[in-house]
Amino acid sequence: EVQLVESGGGLVQAGGSLRLSCAASGFSFDNYAIGWFRQAPGKEREGVSCISSPDGSTFAADSVKGRFTISTDSAKMLVYLQMNSLKPEDTAVYSCALQAFPGDIATMRPYEYDYWGQGTQVTVSS
Repeated sequence: EVQLVESGGGLVQAGGSLRLSCAASGFSFDNYAIGWFRQAPGKEREGVSCISSPDGSTFAADSVKGRFTISTDSAKMLVYLQMNSLKPEDTAVYSCALQAFPGDIATMRPYEYDYWGQGTQVTVSS
């Protein structure tokens, strides 16, 4: 059974940093992408950043480019989202998701992702 477990959310002041972690387990295929999505109250789910395996290519949405960095520890099956220069508008529930045999990772359409974690709250105060 595929499982994705997020951690690292919390409350931070504007301009601060947080690092989210996504622990993935329960699968054996080696062609996949793991993405971070976020959803704020009353808004649609937004693709934030993703990374593909095995070539390690990444994508970041314009809203976070230059502030958020995605990385992976393949040996530990962990995907990180380092979030710097946080803004109040970054406040949302952040979820990681896995897409098996991905195509164009830059699309980040939620329905293309097969498995989801439960999410972690990130709150940025002004």
